[in-house]
Amino acid sequence: MLLIVCRPIIIRLLIIRLYQLLKNILSNARSIFSQRLRQIRQKKGLSQEELADVAGLHRTYVGSVERGERNISIDNMERLAKALEVDITDLLKEETE
Repeated sequence: MLLIVCRPIIIRLLIIRLYQLLKNILSNARSIFSQRLRQIRQKKGLSQEELADVAGLHRTYVGSVERGERNISIDNMERLAKALEVDITDLLKEETE
């Protein structure tokens, strides 16, 4: 009887833990992307508004992406990479300097 009662609880706890781990991985990727976007933009001497214009996005959207507030689509990631004249993978790599 104890095994039957405990199994759903254990499964539920495992699912919650897995969700937390995935959430941390995703938010870490978002954090890396937002930091790299800002670094590369500033290195190229562009303002958020100038980058937004070249990428065809709204300036407030670019700012919220840089702050890690947006769950950005792959299409917009590509637009920003092209506007910065970098490969999209450069925006996803952690800076090791």
